[in-house]
Amino acid sequence: MSNYCVILAGGKGKRLWPCSRENKPKQFVDIFGFGKTPLQQTYERFTKIVPLENIYITTNEEYLDQVKEQLPEISAENILTEPIQRNTAPSMAWAAFKIRDREPDANIVVTPADMLILNEEEFAKNMHEGLEFVDGTDKLLTIGVKATRPETEYGYIQTDGETPSYNIYKVKSFTEKPNIEFAEMFIKTGEFFWNTGVFISSANGILQSIDRILPVIFRNIRQEKPGLSEDEEAKFMRDHYSLYPNLSLDHGVLEKSDVVYVMTCKFGWADLGTWHNVYEVLPKDSNSNVVLDSKVILDDCEGNMIKIAPNKLAVINGLKDYIVVDDGDVLLITKKENSSALVRKYVNEVQIKYENFT
Repeated sequence: MSNYCVILAGGKGKRLWPCSRENKPKQFVDIFGFGKTPLQQTYERFTKIVPLENIYITTNEEYLDQVKEQLPEISAENILTEPIQRNTAPSMAWAAFKIRDREPDANIVVTPADMLILNEEEFAKNMHEGLEFVDGTDKLLTIGVKATRPETEYGYIQTDGETPSYNIYKVKSFTEKPNIEFAEMFIKTGEFFWNTGVFISSANGILQSIDRILPVIFRNIRQEKPGLSEDEEAKFMRDHYSLYPNLSLDHGVLEKSDVVYVMTCKFGWADLGTWHNVYEVLPKDSNSNVVLDSKVILDDCEGNMIKIAPNKLAVINGLKDYIVVDDGDVLLITKKENSSALVRKYVNEVQIKYENFT
């Protein structure tokens, strides 16, 4: 059994603006003061699970230099650069296509570049179990964790019957970012788990599903251009990538497949995609404030998420349930409630009026 990993690192990360910017999104920024960027943390996590040379990165071509700078040990041929953003289904198909050419019986873990994992040993154990489950099959395995609150910014997976091993269930449905009423109902039923975005399959299994569901992807490269060199393949992708559908792996493939399963895990997970998510998962002081790697004096403050630029001191009085993020040239102050929708709105407005600050 030969195992591979594909790290998806091409997103714009707009919901963590202003720390995540157009030219340097969150996967390349140590927003949380961990000492390493999310991309570096994800890469190191998987060097303990698969051989280093079996790790691939998919990203937008404008981020290629940042990937090389942050991961100097990775081979250039293992970095797949998309000429235009087309979401995760086309980029995953490209990666699986390359991996299958290299190793026909390969198994693949696909992971976002921006997760927080609290128990690395348990995570590695679950990844090995998942790789064993899909080995030699056409099964598609998603990784879910127990939903503990009605979170409207996460995706949900509904289970439908248990299989004999690993606490793996057949998937009944996927729901992406439900409203609060549905999220509350999902928590009550106990049938729904948060979708971590981690996905495991054999290379053949994912390509069979893509061929069946999204046949346009790679039909040309497979039928008309066999045996391309690395340079020829890169040119082919630059010329044709814009023709591929703008679809996520979840929506374009997993939701339409009848061989999808979910492994329910307990490794301690959070999607660090919004400031509210960051607030929910990180340690809080005695007044329920989260202060991220910042010099602050708080007086009569409660329930806030605060990040201040490294060269500043902030003194804050009387603030309750707010997001305060100072990234040097941009200061964001917004109510914590519905903050992710508000940030998206502000980014769009700033892009129109003050493009240099996005």
